[in-house]
Amino acid sequence: MKLSDVMSHAGLAGYAEVALILFFVVFVAVVVRTLAWSNRAEMDRMSRLPLDDDGDDTRRTGDRA
Repeated sequence: MKLSDVMSHAGLAGYAEVALILFFVVFVAVVVRTLAWSNRAEMDRMSRLPLDDDGDDTRRTGDRA
């Protein structure tokens, strides 16, 4: 008896289907959240953070002067 025979008769196909559905739901949720117009101001603010040299983000943790 081969390992492939054991795995094919184990009935694990349902896990792959559940994982695919879960991935699809999360993907759609991320796309909807990204493209939502209500989050436009927050997205613009976050997109400028890497270039922001002010350092006035109060939520930042780490070294403080």
